[in-house]
Amino acid sequence: MIRDLLHEAENRMRGAVSSLESDLAGYRTSRASPHLVEKLEVEMYGQSMHLIQMAVISVPEPQQLAIRPYDISAISAIERAIMKSNLGLNPNNDGKIIRLNLPRLTEERRRDLSKLVGQRVEDAKVAVRNVRRDTLNDLRDFKNESLITEDEFFRGQDDLQELTDKYVKQIDELGSQKEKEIMEV
Repeated sequence: MIRDLLHEAENRMRGAVSSLESDLAGYRTSRASPHLVEKLEVEMYGQSMHLIQMAVISVPEPQQLAIRPYDISAISAIERAIMKSNLGLNPNNDGKIIRLNLPRLTEERRRDLSKLVGQRVEDAKVAVRNVRRDTLNDLRDFKNESLITEDEFFRGQDDLQELTDKYVKQIDELGSQKEKEIMEV
C-alpha cells in the first residue's frame, strides 16, 4: 500500500522534472535550436496547434532557424504567431520557407533569461513539493483509518522525503546547468 503510494508519487515527480527539461530546452542559448519555436501556438483554421505539428524546423546555420510549413498557406499564420510571441524575432518569408535570424544575446538578455530559468525551476520544485504534500496526506489518512501502523507511517514519511530531496536536487542541477549554458558567451 505504501509502496504503491510512493511509486505513484515518484511518477508524478518524474513528470515534473521531464516537464522542466522540455521547458528549459526552449530557452535560447548562444546557438539556434528548434526547441525555441516548436511549441509555439499557431492559430490556423480556427484551431490552435503547435508549430512542430505544422512545419519542419531545421537549423541551416548556427544563428538561424528555417521553418518549412507542410501547407504553404500556413506561412502567414506562422509569421503572426512568431511576431506575437515574446521571442523578439522577425521572420523573413521567401514564399516557401520562413527564416529566423537569431541575434547574439546581450548581457542584459542573458540575465533576463537566467531569471526566467530560475522562476521555472522554482515552479518545478513547487510541483514536487505539492506531490509530497498530497502523498503525505494520503499516508496520514491511512494511519488515521488504521490501515498502517505508526511505524509504517514514519518509515513512509522518511522514504517520501528522500524521494522529494532526490527530485529537488535533479531540478536544481538542471537549472544551474541551463543558467550556466545561457551565461556562456
